[in-house]
Amino acid sequence: MSDNDTLKVAVIGGDGTGPEVAAEGVKVLKAIAKLEGIRYELEDFDFGGDRYLKTGEILPAGAVEQLGRFNAILLGAVGHPDVAPGILEKGLLLELRFTFDQYINLRPVKLYPGVETPLAGKGPDDIDFVVVRENTEDLYTGMGGFLKKHTPDEVAMQTAVYTRKGCERCIRWAFEYTRKRNRRKRLTLVAKTNVLTFGHDLVWRTFQDVAKEYPDVEPDYNHVDACCMWMVKNPEYYDVIVTTNMFGDIITDLGGIIQGGMGVAAGGNINPEPGGTSMFEPMGGSAPKYTGKGVINPIATIAAVAMLLEQSGYEKAGGRVATAIQQVTGTKMKSQAAGKMGYSTSEVGDLVCEAL
Repeated sequence: MSDNDTLKVAVIGGDGTGPEVAAEGVKVLKAIAKLEGIRYELEDFDFGGDRYLKTGEILPAGAVEQLGRFNAILLGAVGHPDVAPGILEKGLLLELRFTFDQYINLRPVKLYPGVETPLAGKGPDDIDFVVVRENTEDLYTGMGGFLKKHTPDEVAMQTAVYTRKGCERCIRWAFEYTRKRNRRKRLTLVAKTNVLTFGHDLVWRTFQDVAKEYPDVEPDYNHVDACCMWMVKNPEYYDVIVTTNMFGDIITDLGGIIQGGMGVAAGGNINPEPGGTSMFEPMGGSAPKYTGKGVINPIATIAAVAMLLEQSGYEKAGGRVATAIQQVTGTKMKSQAAGKMGYSTSEVGDLVCEAL
């Protein structure tokens, strides 16, 4: 995206505390846009649990086409106590990921200054890597079924799907990202080639083929169980990890904890193609028990805004937001826990704007 373009962002506040954190993300987006001279358009959408309970619809007719006119979606959170688990996640999150072909899930694992990690002796210099997760294949395609359901002989099958195209486009993006990140220039493939001998053999061979085109990037490999161990023992080893959908889902939650909790973890569901629509969100849930109290931490959502800017072509603006976040966590906030920050949700947003 060039500087002459207009950044079009759809805002889905969602459920629980989602609208509160989304509002702070929007506040920071408006502030940095003014400072950097970025033209933008924002539009709110009320998709989530409350609308579903009223209308029975998760995404009403025409919603996907409407959202597809935006460069990016900023999502607060989904998850409603009166809606069964899985309904909103499948009907909103997975539906948008698959419909918009958001084949990259990007999860920076970065420990901010002033944020506590449960890893003894580790600091911000030790925990600073990125996980690139394939986002449209594997077990998440929903292929499978039941035989003799609700009988003693019941069989359930869930099929993991891997395609050469799906593996290659994700792995190639990860190599490009590692090169651009320009740190250790080490890309670690995380899989389970010794057990998953068909699907992960395809992933492995694709990784080896693509690696030949990037002689400046060191190709590396971990079994997923070893990766979980090393993320805890030596997180400083990692630069960029590329992995499959299921394993990525698991290790990014581990990453969230070692970077100080889900309250500071942000992620992007990215369609890197020209004209693609991407979605950025905090990794924490909707935290309904804190709704309306002004105590929830918006840092992850503000970090999602930094990612949104970076991936939309406004790297300088995204970098400024990321730096401002670190100033606020390092010098202002007492804690990242809800109600213990020393500031209200809105005040934290104000602090980041001031730090810009």
